[in-house]
Amino acid sequence: MPYLKRAGKPTLFYAVDDFTNPWEKRPTIVLQHGYGRSGVFWYPWVPILAPHFRVVRPDWRGFGRSLLDFDPATQLGVDDLLDDLLAVIAEVGGGPVHYCGESLGGTLGMLLAARHPEQVSSITAISSPSAVPEATRDALRFGHASWSDALRAMGTRAWVAAANGSTRFPTGTDPRLIEWYTDEMGKTDVDVMIAMGLAAHEINARPWLSRIQAPVLGLYPSDGTITGPDEEYLRTSVPGIRFVRMPTRFHSIQFLMAKECAQEVLQFAMDARSPG
Repeated sequence: MPYLKRAGKPTLFYAVDDFTNPWEKRPTIVLQHGYGRSGVFWYPWVPILAPHFRVVRPDWRGFGRSLLDFDPATQLGVDDLLDDLLAVIAEVGGGPVHYCGESLGGTLGMLLAARHPEQVSSITAISSPSAVPEATRDALRFGHASWSDALRAMGTRAWVAAANGSTRFPTGTDPRLIEWYTDEMGKTDVDVMIAMGLAAHEINARPWLSRIQAPVLGLYPSDGTITGPDEEYLRTSVPGIRFVRMPTRFHSIQFLMAKECAQEVLQFAMDARSPG
């Protein structure tokens, strides 16, 4: 599995899954994870997408198998994350690529498409707000003064366990799934989680939405607890956005309904793909 090493910048891990015919030049689709997660969470998508697209799953700096060889407090901002995405795209052959991001990964993708239209053939945003709502910030404090204070006091794993129970999974979800999910997210260094949370507070895609030129698919839960209030704004601000709603109010539809979401993205990207 490849690492992208850059002088003076963090080392990034990305997985490539390619089961396309070797004599065909198939497009690339980038699957970008959301807050606290990593590329491993896309594993149910790979069998669906990889026969048709070269699938690239990057880990954000400090997350997953990307190295913590930087200072999260000063080197984990919006521009840093966009710079990482552009570096990965260049490393795997350059754009334009199809981009699919879940939650904060989709919000970042909206900015990528608006600021660097030449890099994006299509964009899918899954449960992605245009900005993190204040209500979400309050809900993730879990009785502490702030999101950051909660993480510092609870530690990553305990904080993730609390978040999983409140916004991500419905009653009756297989407890083994939730334990695995919590364990994977719980591996992330708490300072990275705090820094990314602060970066998330700064991300606001709204001023950029009207500049998006690529086709856009929005996959959202019905009555989503995090994204519900934002959907109408996206509908009226993103040119030609196509909405598909999944029958759940829980946030993690890319995992809860992986097959259904991946099939929607497959068809959308195939319809939008560039010739060749």
